[in-house]
Amino acid sequence: MPEGMKGVVSDWASDQRAFKGVPWGKAMMWIFLLSDTFIFSCFLISYMTVRMTTTVAWPPVSEIFALSFGGEPIPLILIAIMTFILITSSGTMAMAVRFGYQRNRKMTAILLVVTAIFGASFVGMQVFEWTKLIVEEGVRPWGNPFGAAQFGSVFFMITGFHGFHVSVGVIFLLIVARKVYRGDYDNGTKGFFTSRPGSYEIVETMGLYWHFVDLVWIFIFAFFYLW
Repeated sequence: MPEGMKGVVSDWASDQRAFKGVPWGKAMMWIFLLSDTFIFSCFLISYMTVRMTTTVAWPPVSEIFALSFGGEPIPLILIAIMTFILITSSGTMAMAVRFGYQRNRKMTAILLVVTAIFGASFVGMQVFEWTKLIVEEGVRPWGNPFGAAQFGSVFFMITGFHGFHVSVGVIFLLIVARKVYRGDYDNGTKGFFTSRPGSYEIVETMGLYWHFVDLVWIFIFAFFYLW
C-alpha cells in the first residue's frame, strides 16, 4: 500500500469499489433491518425496565399463556408451537434461496409459498392468543386482572409490532412467489420487485427480512415468555 495520503486515498477507493458490487436492494434491506433492530431493541429494553421497576407483582406469564388439554393446563404450549413454526419457516426460506441460486423456478416458488403458509399460521395463532387474552382473560393495554397494569401495554405493543412484520412478510412472499412461478425473473419482466434478467436476488433479499423477523421472535420468546 502506498504511504501517506496516497495510501489513505487508495484505501478509501478500494472500499468504494468493493461496495459498488453490492445489489442496491440487498443494501437497502440491510439498512432497513438495522433501523428495525433499533426499534425492537427499544421495545425490549423498555419492557425490561418496566418489568424490573414496577412495584406491583408481574403477572404469571406461564399460567396466562397456558392451554388446557384433557383438563390439564400446559404452560406456553401455544407459544412453543408458534416458535417451532417460525424456526421451520426459516429452514424453508433458506431452501428457497438455495434453489433460487440454482434458478429452479418451480421449487423456489413452492418453498416461498410454504414459508408464507407457515407465516400465516403463526399470525393466525397470534390472533387466537390475542382473542383469548382479551375476551376470556380480560387483558387490556391499560390494565389486567393479574397484576402490573403495564403487562397489557408492553405485550400488545411488542407482539403486535412483530405480528405486523410477519403479516407484511407473508404478503411479499406470495408476491415474489407468483413472479418466480411466472418466470418474471428469468425474462427480466418490468414491474414491482424486479431484478436483473436471470437473477433471483429478490429471493435472497426476502430471505434476509424473514430471518430477521424469526430472530426477533426468539428474543421476544426468551425475554417476554420465559423470563
